[in-house]
Amino acid sequence: IESAPLCRVICRTGIGLDNIAVTTATARGIPVTNVPDYCVAEVADHALALLLAGARRIAFFHLRTKRAEYRLQAAPPPDRLAGKTLGLVGLGRIGSNLAVKARAFGISIVAHTPSGNDRGLGCPMVTLDELLERSDYVSLHAPACDATRHLIRLPQLERMRPTAWLINTSRGALVCEVDLWIALQRNLLAGAALDVFDPEPPDLSRPLFRDERVIVTPHAAFVSPESLIDLRRRVALQILDALQGRRPENVVNPLAYDPR
Repeated sequence: IESAPLCRVICRTGIGLDNIAVTTATARGIPVTNVPDYCVAEVADHALALLLAGARRIAFFHLRTKRAEYRLQAAPPPDRLAGKTLGLVGLGRIGSNLAVKARAFGISIVAHTPSGNDRGLGCPMVTLDELLERSDYVSLHAPACDATRHLIRLPQLERMRPTAWLINTSRGALVCEVDLWIALQRNLLAGAALDVFDPEPPDLSRPLFRDERVIVTPHAAFVSPESLIDLRRRVALQILDALQGRRPENVVNPLAYDPR
C-alpha cells in the first residue's frame, strides 16, 4: 500500500481480509472491499459433505476398498446422523446455511459466537467448552484474526468426545495442527476433515496428512463455476464503481471516506 501512491481501491477477490492491511488503507483514504456472500452455499455444502464423509466412514471405505479390502470391518461402524449434534463455531452466513441443511438429516444444532446471536435459528447458544463437550461434529466458521488464531488447541481437543469429528472449511490458522496430531494419537477424537491449512499448501508428507482419520481437500470448498463467475463479476463492478466515483458494494472500511 505504501508503495502504491496512485491506488484508489483495494478489492479482495474473496471473503477473508487477513491478508490486507485494512487500517493502513483506511488511513490513506483507500476503500477496501470484499465479496462476503459469493460462495455461501458452496462452503456450507462442502462442510456437510466432509461431515458425511467422516460420519458415514466414506473416506475409510473408499481407501480400503480400492486396496481390495472389500469388507464392512475395514472401518469403524458408520454413524446414524439422526439424533446427533453439530456444534457450529461461528454462525454467520455459512454457519447458518449449514445449520439449515444439517437439520434436514435430523441433526441438532448448538452454536458458539462472541455475540450470542442465534440469527433466528432457535438453536442453543453455548460456550466453546460446552459446545466441544456436547457435539458429535464440530464445524468451524470463524474468521482468521489474532483472537481466533489456534482457537482449537490441545485443551479444546481434550474436551471433544472420542467419537467426534472436527471439520474446518474456514481458515487453517484456527486449528493448531501439531496439537490436532497429538490429539489423534491419543484418540481424543474420531477424526478431522480439513479443507484449509496453515500454511497453504501444507506439507502433505507430514504424519497428520497420512493418517486415514484425516480427510483433506485442497481449499476447494468455495469452488463452483457459478461462484467463481459471481465473484469475478462483482469484483469487477466494485473496481468500476470506485474508479467512476461511486461507492462500491461491500466497503469494509467506510471511514476511508471520512478518516476523521
